[in-house]
Amino acid sequence: MLEISNTVLVVVDFQGKLARIVDRSESVLRNAQILIQGIKLLDIPAVMTEQYPQGLGHTVEEITRHSAGVPVIEKTAFSCYSTEEFRNRLSSYRRRQVLLCGIEAHVCVYQTARDLLAHDYELYLVTDAVSSRTPENRQLGIHRVEKMGGILTSTEMALFELMKDTRIHVFKAISNLVK
Repeated sequence: MLEISNTVLVVVDFQGKLARIVDRSESVLRNAQILIQGIKLLDIPAVMTEQYPQGLGHTVEEITRHSAGVPVIEKTAFSCYSTEEFRNRLSSYRRRQVLLCGIEAHVCVYQTARDLLAHDYELYLVTDAVSSRTPENRQLGIHRVEKMGGILTSTEMALFELMKDTRIHVFKAISNLVK
């Protein structure tokens, strides 16, 4: 079960034109926005990555408008975990549960999930906030993460799992986000 004190959000490569042409792009971007806003309300740390931004462009405005203060790590490797800066940042949070969202599900998201699981992180893949250019590759990426031991969740499910109770001070604000 996700715990506020043990969770970190990793937002992978919502960049440039690719972010707008992936399968279900509009809903995936909307869910990523909701997830980032909810995580901030819960005071959970987050980290974002950009895959070779010189070629692919930077993180799209729909994501950056909600992610002030979230560190952005540039990378060339497909797995975020292959980047020393990412590993150091993640380690500095001292949290073992990772909520993972981003694109593309069958490349960078999948390879990041694989490496996080191999290093004993408890991985939660936010399936309504991940995508690929084709539905088949999106589904294949999700399937492979699940087969490796990743836990599938959704934006709303993860946020409510973290809150646990309606008495939490941010319940109304998060409830309004997911409506």
